[in-house]
Amino acid sequence: MNAHSDSPARVAVITGADSGIGRATAVRLAEQGTDIGITWHEDEQGARETAEEVRSHGRRAAVARMDLTDLPAAADAVDRLADELGRIDVLVNNAGTGTATPFLDIGLDTVRQVLDVDLVGPFLCGQRAARRMIDQGSGGRIVNITSVHEHQPRVGAAPYCAAKGGLGLLTQVMALELAADAITVNAVAPGEIATPMTGQENTDVSTEERPGIPAGRPGDAREVAAVVAFLAGPDAAYVTGASWVVDGGMLRMGPQAGSHLGSDSWRRP
Repeated sequence: MNAHSDSPARVAVITGADSGIGRATAVRLAEQGTDIGITWHEDEQGARETAEEVRSHGRRAAVARMDLTDLPAAADAVDRLADELGRIDVLVNNAGTGTATPFLDIGLDTVRQVLDVDLVGPFLCGQRAARRMIDQGSGGRIVNITSVHEHQPRVGAAPYCAAKGGLGLLTQVMALELAADAITVNAVAPGEIATPMTGQENTDVSTEERPGIPAGRPGDAREVAAVVAFLAGPDAAYVTGASWVVDGGMLRMGPQAGSHLGSDSWRRP
């Protein structure tokens, strides 16, 4: 994974990199000298803005549309981007979706959509990336973006929690099976992060109050990207099969409490 001056640049493919955690990760990895493949589903302009930011750091960028409800064809985007950029060293399975619907009211179509986007899609993209990494013979990194709901439940998010919990265990199986080929596989489990998905685009997290989160605020996408960048880099060569929680302490409270408590009274014994 250590690149010499005469070696080709490392290439990372990041799904859902048109905004939020995906964009922040693309920029962070570009700053570290990585060329970036970017996928988008609905926001093509956002993806192109991410690409421009990557190029502003002197790195190459390629863009492809990926609709993870269209499986298995959607995973072709991983191969297209790897072909365009010449290789793939890092895959970040970041694209995701969720629900806010009671368990008894969720229809089967919605359940299947969430499971495809959040679990089956990353499974297939991981296969595509791992096969290429093995053929290249130089190892690789796969990082699956899960959620605190990989670990604990949330009311109204039954298929999301099921998918993220499944992705967490999938991460562990992948780590065991791919270790012999020097491919590490880890999960990053964010809590509440200020992104378009949580309705907080361009939010200054330092001005937001979250009494139920020990850190007292939401997270910034760049704080998640920093952990992904570590796991994607050479310093994490001995880290695999782990889930890295980035949540300001939310899980210690329980995510239901962490996001619903309205005062700081819990801080006093």
